[in-house]
Amino acid sequence: MIKSGKLSALEYEKNFSDIHPPFYTGNAAAIEANRCLFCYDAPCIKACPTSINVPKFIKQIASNNIQGSAKTIFDSNIMGAACAKVCPVEKLCEGACVYNLMEEEPISIAKLQRFSAEKAITQKWPLYSRKPSIGKKIAVVGAGPAGLACAHALALEGLEIDIYEKEAEGGGLMTYGVAAYKVSPEICKDEVHWILSIGGIKVHYNQELGKDISLDELKSKYDAVFLGIGVGLARGLDIPGESLDGVVDAISFIYDIRTKGYQNIPIGDKVVVIGLGMTAIDAATQSKRLGAKEVTIAYRRTEDEKPCTDVELDIAKLDGCNLLYLASPKEIRGKDGVVQSIVFDKMELGDADANGRRKPINTGVSFTLETDMVIKAVGQVPYESLVESAGIVHDWGKVKLVEGNATNIEGVFAGGDGVNGGREVVDAVQAGKDGAHSILKYLKVI
Repeated sequence: MIKSGKLSALEYEKNFSDIHPPFYTGNAAAIEANRCLFCYDAPCIKACPTSINVPKFIKQIASNNIQGSAKTIFDSNIMGAACAKVCPVEKLCEGACVYNLMEEEPISIAKLQRFSAEKAITQKWPLYSRKPSIGKKIAVVGAGPAGLACAHALALEGLEIDIYEKEAEGGGLMTYGVAAYKVSPEICKDEVHWILSIGGIKVHYNQELGKDISLDELKSKYDAVFLGIGVGLARGLDIPGESLDGVVDAISFIYDIRTKGYQNIPIGDKVVVIGLGMTAIDAATQSKRLGAKEVTIAYRRTEDEKPCTDVELDIAKLDGCNLLYLASPKEIRGKDGVVQSIVFDKMELGDADANGRRKPINTGVSFTLETDMVIKAVGQVPYESLVESAGIVHDWGKVKLVEGNATNIEGVFAGGDGVNGGREVVDAVQAGKDGAHSILKYLKVI
């Protein structure tokens, strides 16, 4: 039965508390920092999309220079605090740590990064001062990681920035699209406010491109425009029964958790999540933590082909989620307009496709699972109609870049998920930095 308020306030607080406890003392952080070998030509730097100088910021922690450590982090990644919580570090910096080759635990890079970055934000350290205004105005669409990184980099150089954000808060994916036990709304808000505190940046909330503002309007008012619109439209299953009550998409589900409060989120007793990416894991684990008795994650391939990381999958397993492999949804069945069961086709793996992943093939055998709630988490699609109507050249909705971060429209630049189709938060931050660099070159500031 789908209903809200299945747990007590204390249970919600426990279930959604920080899954990665921080270093609570400087001594604890220093002990871990002193494990670092401070490698020359460090592989952890190369594995970070924003190229944070990891050995340097860790050495600064070891020598109790926490402000210097935070500055080193933010110089490369202005959203270093949030990224320390949500980055799949096991396949980035920590995955590249040389300790892995010694069959020892890698340095807790993310935890150390969080230690310094959160101190800077919570204590409001003024690590940056912007150059005097040069009289150039830039419009940034989207106050997510790409937009904020772009705005901050431009503001540093003395440009005036207006950010247009369709939501009521900034932070993008960090604020609205990540599991609540990974990063709290409070730290997201604090991080956004800290980034904006440099000055020269004004955010216009509840302003959506294509609805409240147009690209032509922005082009006429500003010296350049940066589009950090991301992706956010959930991909459908395109099967019968998808419109039944009890069928929701994971994007909306997680958004509601982040905005409405745990006790107000309806959840079923038997939940089926379709997909095995990071968003699917977030939807499944949070379903369990909201009070679902049984959660099954269904994936049309096997664990070897999963899009999520081992660490993420382990969270789902520890939360008691069931894994159903080689199962492709065929039909959702219901009674009186409400979900009752879902039919799957049993698959087998064939030859590898163009991306090197083995293709699932229908065996012709079907089976049925009882369920009262289905959560679709099979990916997101770009805002194709939006970019099409704006006259931007695109590839199935993904903005195509001409040179650097420039689009086909003079003075309009783009970066982040709206260009690459959806990667990590840290990739979006780097795209924002690259976009700022392209704009500065375009305006002949550098």
